Amino acid sequence: MLLPKFLDNPFQVKLSFHKLIERLEETAAQDGLRGDEARQLLYKVAQSPELRDGITDVNQLLDNDELISELLTDLFPPLLTNNEIKAISIPYQGLIFNHTKRFREILDNAGGEFDFNIRDFDDHQFFVLSCCIILHRFYDTTLDFTKPLFWDIPSAEGYMKHYRILYNADFMEIIPTPKAKTLTREEINHLMDSYDNLPLWKEKFPKDSWIMKGFSVMTLVDVTVENAVSILKSNLIGAASEPDLHRNIANIFGSIFRIPDLGVGFTVFNNEAHKFTRAALGKKMRSFLLPEQEDENCDELLCNASYKNIMEQHRYFAVSDVDALLAREPDNKLALHFSKQNIQSFILAPAVKNGVLLGIAELVSRRPKELNSVTANKLDNVLPYITDSIDRRMNELQNLVRSVIQQNYTTLHPSVFWKFKTEAENYIQSTHAGLVYNLKEIVFANVYPLYGQVDIKDSSITRNLSVKDDLLNQLNQLIAILDSLGTYAPIAAAAQNVADLREFVNDLLLDVKADTEQRIQHYIETNIYPLIISPNEYNKEQQEAIDNYFKELDAATGEFHLNRRNYERTLSLVNTKLTGIIDKRQAEIQALMPHYYERFKTDGVEHNLYIGASITPNKNFDLGQLQQLRLWELAVTAEMEIAQHELKPILPYHLDVASLILVFGTPIAIRFRMDEKHFDIDGAYNIRYEVIKKRIDKAHVKNSHERITRRGKITIVYSNREEKSEYLQYIKILQDAGILENDTEHFNIEDLQGVSGLKGIRIGVKYDQEKPVEDIAYTTFYSQLKG
Repeated sequence: MLLPKFLDNPFQVKLSFHKLIERLEETAAQDGLRGDEARQLLYKVAQSPELRDGITDVNQLLDNDELISELLTDLFPPLLTNNEIKAISIPYQGLIFNHTKRFREILDNAGGEFDFNIRDFDDHQFFVLSCCIILHRFYDTTLDFTKPLFWDIPSAEGYMKHYRILYNADFMEIIPTPKAKTLTREEINHLMDSYDNLPLWKEKFPKDSWIMKGFSVMTLVDVTVENAVSILKSNLIGAASEPDLHRNIANIFGSIFRIPDLGVGFTVFNNEAHKFTRAALGKKMRSFLLPEQEDENCDELLCNASYKNIMEQHRYFAVSDVDALLAREPDNKLALHFSKQNIQSFILAPAVKNGVLLGIAELVSRRPKELNSVTANKLDNVLPYITDSIDRRMNELQNLVRSVIQQNYTTLHPSVFWKFKTEAENYIQSTHAGLVYNLKEIVFANVYPLYGQVDIKDSSITRNLSVKDDLLNQLNQLIAILDSLGTYAPIAAAAQNVADLREFVNDLLLDVKADTEQRIQHYIETNIYPLIISPNEYNKEQQEAIDNYFKELDAATGEFHLNRRNYERTLSLVNTKLTGIIDKRQAEIQALMPHYYERFKTDGVEHNLYIGASITPNKNFDLGQLQQLRLWELAVTAEMEIAQHELKPILPYHLDVASLILVFGTPIAIRFRMDEKHFDIDGAYNIRYEVIKKRIDKAHVKNSHERITRRGKITIVYSNREEKSEYLQYIKILQDAGILENDTEHFNIEDLQGVSGLKGIRIGVKYDQEKPVEDIAYTTFYSQLKG
């Protein structure tokens, strides 16, 4: 027997059998055996009037235990006591007695200290539910507050069983006391809208203001499997932490299979690599197929039977006795694998979505026979939820991977993402409707292109110089080593090889060709290394020289790559500085006027910009925005020039840069090339723009050998007087700001293949700044533009 759980209660609880006694009195009025039995029982009941009037003390229940059982015989047939899970109780409270034998065994197995506790049912819910019973009985108000009630009771074996609680209240009545308040319709309506206002409910239904007289029949229904599946769904959908989720899933499967220490794991299948893996879901999950290794080939892990069931037929594979299987098949690799983990029975269940194997759910037991091909069928109602959850998580991971790739490796800019998204949505909707849909090409028509570059001058010459210095150092040390070894016969016989090395030195002093580095290294590896690596007995000093030589060959730390590393570091520092500036300024201008932007690291930085109404169809576009973007481009190019000049003193090689901006006043179309995953110029006429881009930085001033680009200068290439006038306005704004020098040059550009009539402006950058250029707000420039 358990005592009441909720003390704060609108009811005075009177445990009474008056309704049962009244029905007994009706039977006693009849003739025959039934009437005689009823009259005899009523005589006994009359000796204990509290059974009719109401039991108020637990001792009264104990004193009348046998009589109450006799009174309840029709409700608790002896023949069903081992099958039904029933008892007498007061609804929602802990007063429970007259259990069937099966009910009593369940509670005894749970332990003597086990308490009555309805899952997720607290004092607030109990009080409001009690009030709703009164509203229903006396005010004809339907407030369907009821919900399934569950009692979780541990089994003797240690796993949790789940029971649904059902109450039969036919033998109860609700009686108001003088303390009971009469409610108006307005008050009832107010209560309907005030579930969370517990003080209001307690005000309208004071404590002990109503009497609940009678008893209810409490019935438990074992819903362990169904409830475990429901809890599993909630866990898979919810936001539980990874360890909690794994622990909860293990407990749930333990309840379903009635194995308290059931092991549960999952191994992902990588279809591309045809391997099992633990890492494909982003976080390591427990895996019995891969208890230690990160991945493994399927045919290395599975035996023939399991491979056929799981990989080919997508069916469960179960072994009820691992030792018995090994006795029959001593070389069965899967049985050996599980035996090493002290697993005696297991089930492997393939998780398949749309015909694609996602992975394998693993259930394992330390005891034979507990898991087998029959119990494996319990997974039929569970595995679909596991599969959906794994599929969702794998998709989430793939989305994250695509996001990272897009952010770091591709040029799918946010300004154009909307059009790709719209096209993808069209494809998905059509596919779901069963229609064939061919993805349309992504084209943006009538956009204005802007192109510019900040090029590191003499980068090729500097690289050749770094290669030359490193090779000279290497050759000279190698010649010195060979000279010191001259007394040894193999070296003495290799005089021609030493002469060849000296010839390489002389060649390097003259020039470095494209294949010089490869040719020298190949010769050394083929002809010299066999001599000095041969097992000759060199003295200590000579051996140390040889060892030191090979140590200095290390590309990351060795002396023979020092100049090349300095060259690469110079390029890296310059490019990082320049890209940091243009990316930061890009974010500013992008907020003012969305446009497509991409930039590339070369020996310097190149950028492409495209602006037009087709890129931002939901915003108005006008040529004033194009002017602002062109002014922005000139300003950020000057800022990058200044930043590189300030960086130069700390560079291993003090390289300069020369900048170029190409003006193209005719709108063009760009098309996304699916094969190369980037935008390209669309249309034959627009190809002219691409031709100019590729050839202009190598062009010369007309009728001269002078390149149009020059270190410390920005060169602007244009085609007509309108463009010249426009850019002279931008130059004037930046000259007034102290960013550009007052040394404007004008010149014609030599004809290029298929292109003629180009002109150029060259303007110097003012390196000595009174305040950092990065602190200047470009918006102050835009306000000076004239329409």
